[in-house]
Amino acid sequence: MTMRVKFWGVRGSIATPSADHMKYGGNTSCVEIVINDRIIILDAGTGVRLLGDCLMRRGIKDFLFLQSHTHWDHINGFPFFAPIYNADVNIKVMAGHLCELGGIKKVLSSQMCQPTFPVPFAELAAKLSFEDFKAGASFSLGDGIHVRTAPLKHPDGGTGYRIEHEGVSVCYVTDTEHVIGHPDQDILDLIEGADLVIYDSTYTDAEYPSYKGWGHSTWQEGVRLCRAAGVGQLAIFHHDPSHDDVFMDGVALAAHDMWPNAFVAREGMTIELDAVGQTDRVSMAL
Repeated sequence: MTMRVKFWGVRGSIATPSADHMKYGGNTSCVEIVINDRIIILDAGTGVRLLGDCLMRRGIKDFLFLQSHTHWDHINGFPFFAPIYNADVNIKVMAGHLCELGGIKKVLSSQMCQPTFPVPFAELAAKLSFEDFKAGASFSLGDGIHVRTAPLKHPDGGTGYRIEHEGVSVCYVTDTEHVIGHPDQDILDLIEGADLVIYDSTYTDAEYPSYKGWGHSTWQEGVRLCRAAGVGQLAIFHHDPSHDDVFMDGVALAAHDMWPNAFVAREGMTIELDAVGQTDRVSMAL
């Protein structure tokens, strides 16, 4: 058994469709996890549009979304996700930060209200279901897939996820802010011994003081957390829109020097994991 992880969007805050951002990618947060015939989608940033087109070509009709939170860069691809307009498709959406704020259905439908979007949410053809839980909960998805969650330190709340199946574990921890010199124990507990951690690395340690309170972390803090927790590999993720390809090349080199098990996530990158950790980091093609 392998767990396949594919990055469809790795950028944070806003999409960056410019020539000097193409190497690492300009679409916002969206990660696909494939376990046998199960599809789990982490966040619905602009990268989810290309994923939706791919899923339609593959003839897949059942999906689960796990939302880290609902700031625009993590949901504004949802109205352009082709499967939501197909009556043969079943989609479940889950979120852990909205129990007291009306729920995930309310947020996704509100972004499609006129006059800001032409197609009303009520006209979506797919069979949609929604479930809200409180971050920190654990649950089973069936087929031996287990999910643990943790609350993240981000404006308006957020949820980190650990997805486990037959000894393989992947963690998705974005968006979150650290406190210098005080590792987040909730995150350490969530990622302990994971094969792969995808972590909010919006800033560098040098940049962070200028953005304190904005709800994001650094790639160096990601390395510190992963090393402390005995993680297999770190995917540096949620790249700041001002960080072009040249800047990200520098991050990739510096991260490898700090910890060889850290790498910069790129749009189109696919990683396959088995029970002994990473087996391959394969093609960049979408």
